[in-house]
Amino acid sequence: MKYFGTLILLITYTSLSAKAKPLLMMYRDYHAVADTDTVKPIRKSSASVGVTYGTDALFFGRTGPIKYPFMSTDVVINSKPGFFVYGSALKVLGYKPLVDEIDVGGGYYYRASKTYTGTISYTRFIFNKEANIIKSASSNDINWKNTFDWKLFKTSFTADYLFGKSDDIFTTVTASKYYESKFSIFNDQDFLSINPAISMILGTQNFVQRYADDHNRKLEFYNIIDKLARARDNSRFNALNYSFKLPLAYNTPHYTLEASWKYSIPVNVEGMLQNRKESFFNFTFYYVFY
Repeated sequence: MKYFGTLILLITYTSLSAKAKPLLMMYRDYHAVADTDTVKPIRKSSASVGVTYGTDALFFGRTGPIKYPFMSTDVVINSKPGFFVYGSALKVLGYKPLVDEIDVGGGYYYRASKTYTGTISYTRFIFNKEANIIKSASSNDINWKNTFDWKLFKTSFTADYLFGKSDDIFTTVTASKYYESKFSIFNDQDFLSINPAISMILGTQNFVQRYADDHNRKLEFYNIIDKLARARDNSRFNALNYSFKLPLAYNTPHYTLEASWKYSIPVNVEGMLQNRKESFFNFTFYYVFY
């Protein structure tokens, strides 16, 4: 009940009246697992390839001690029955490893009714031993996302269980509203779309402690104090982050260009990292083959 009022505000904020059309495209935001914007498959056979540039690596509402701008590539393959597989590779710009991270995974997309859809997926994270991003403290994620379409807006409730070097659980609540332009830009098949969303992440943050242990020498700069007390705090289930995301996209039947701004407000920062409010910018191109 502690966070029920916040959830109501999230949903109320996005309750705007407009008729939205379904997205023509499917793509995987690189921080899909991190922000629980999980793989978004469509119910037909298809494949997509995407490239993303981001100004900083964000993981369940937490960032590293310095900014890590990155480039990533993603591939998603969907089958008509609803099964999908995907893979991605990430390079942190300005640092030594040629590839910092490779992700592979798969799952199942289901539609229980006209208003209720969901995905269940598993992702394996493989990191270069020199990787510095905070995500490197985890190696496996089981994700279950449930989306409800209320016509006026959508809500999603996502559960994540991460295990490997550290174990964590997360719940993410998101409310979003999709708008699509009624006019075309260059031909009668393209359009603009905007999908503002607000999210709340709750969970544990043992991965922060593990990251600090793995990068102790690098983090001595950033005020590491009272290690044992911090470790106890990290195991508590608390609100971790509130965020607002504003993606603007140019869409065609086969490809999309998207620019996305996200404002992140970390709360209950109990770990070794001094996270503060931050803006993130992502630029993505993805192409779908039917």
